[in-house]
Amino acid sequence: MGLIPILVFLSLSILIGLLARGKWRSWAILVVSVLSLYWLQPAIPIRHLDFWLPTLSLGLTVLVWQMIGSKNAERNRREDGITFAMIGALVFALGLTRYLGKGTFLAPTRPPNPGSIAFALLLLASLSLLITKLREKGLSLANIGAGLVLVCFILLKSQPLAEAVSRGLRVLSGQSSDLASASELQWLGFSYIAFRLLHTLRDHALDRLPPLTLREYLCYVLFFPALPAGPIDRAERFQRDLHSPASLTAKVGLEGGTRIVVGVFKKFVLADSLAYFALNAANASRVCSTAWLWIMLYAYGFRLYLDFSGYTDVAIGSGLLMGLRLPENFHQPYLKPNIAAFWNSWHITLAQWFRAYFFNPLTRTLRTAKVKLPAAAIILIGQISTMALIGLWHGIAWNFLLWGLWHGLGLFLHNRWVDMQRSHPRWFPQRLMEGHPLQVLSVFFTFHFVLLGWIPFVIPDVGQGMRLFLRLFGA
Repeated sequence: MGLIPILVFLSLSILIGLLARGKWRSWAILVVSVLSLYWLQPAIPIRHLDFWLPTLSLGLTVLVWQMIGSKNAERNRREDGITFAMIGALVFALGLTRYLGKGTFLAPTRPPNPGSIAFALLLLASLSLLITKLREKGLSLANIGAGLVLVCFILLKSQPLAEAVSRGLRVLSGQSSDLASASELQWLGFSYIAFRLLHTLRDHALDRLPPLTLREYLCYVLFFPALPAGPIDRAERFQRDLHSPASLTAKVGLEGGTRIVVGVFKKFVLADSLAYFALNAANASRVCSTAWLWIMLYAYGFRLYLDFSGYTDVAIGSGLLMGLRLPENFHQPYLKPNIAAFWNSWHITLAQWFRAYFFNPLTRTLRTAKVKLPAAAIILIGQISTMALIGLWHGIAWNFLLWGLWHGLGLFLHNRWVDMQRSHPRWFPQRLMEGHPLQVLSVFFTFHFVLLGWIPFVIPDVGQGMRLFLRLFGA
């Protein structure tokens, strides 16, 4: 996201924090979040797709909300109906801008005709009604909702499947299928939307999700500062902040403003400066010097951290101005003495999500299985599979899988090392293990382990990445 959208979000956050109170705050957040879906969506060569993808985000969120239901559905039915009508009117109004001329579209390109938008909204209303009827008959639709989200995710993240979808959409829109490309399916924020939807579906199935009105749910899933790059919040925590009395005081303004300024500096000054000589697939094969390869890899590692954590600072600061404290996502990850501590401080909300919804249930199932596995085998399976999934979340490709296996193996080896220390305390005196020299050495090795793991990220071709890895050590 560029500097202009950040400045616009800052202004809107201040206005909401100063002027919006009570339910009007959630209404203001909802309207801005919906408009941001269309405004931030990248332009796509496939006709009208950059309008339909944000609309699909809205529709999918509404349908999942219908699937999880509400314990207070009768009491909130009127309020939810007003929210649905307002969302529909807003989307339809965005479609009408096609008649106002270029420069008035909020979406990147001209919206589709109002008839197709009206049909899509009518289809959404019909599906919502059908889901409500099925739920009233006692049918559980949480698994269907999760499957639908995962199918969308797989289609989006797998290059061959995404290219096939692109080809099909081009045929439907009357465009040449020869130009189809997986890169055309740039669905703004879907990775983070998917995590929030899956979180609520799973918690609903476990009966630990609080009742949420449609307006609360849309605000949570589509919250505009966290839309492009997280962090991944929890619904109950977000709802609690949304209903807490909030006012933009000087203290809150200073805290939120400072986070935004720091984030902008990290992202647009430091990260963008490092981008000029950071390692990438194009320049990796042109550099002969091993020393320069290391320098470029260092630049990439710090650029990635500064860019990602910088935007997180902007999102957290914007939320603070509106009285919503988003969870922290980074805490000095490159200064951690081991790989487990790194993953407790790098993309914290992602790691916590996978720990809660995949690693813990998987290891619990393996421990209670009829075939008893050794504890080390359970840990190995859990950590390798969890990190492999986190890698595939970035993209269903061999390089991301390799990155996940690298970190999974590192976590397992660290787990065995800690277990050995506990089992043989005489071999590892506490004074020595916690001494300053050994801690510095641990930070050094952990940082470089993580740094080498970024190679599959920056070099999609696994063979080229392996050659680069060897060249870093003079081979």
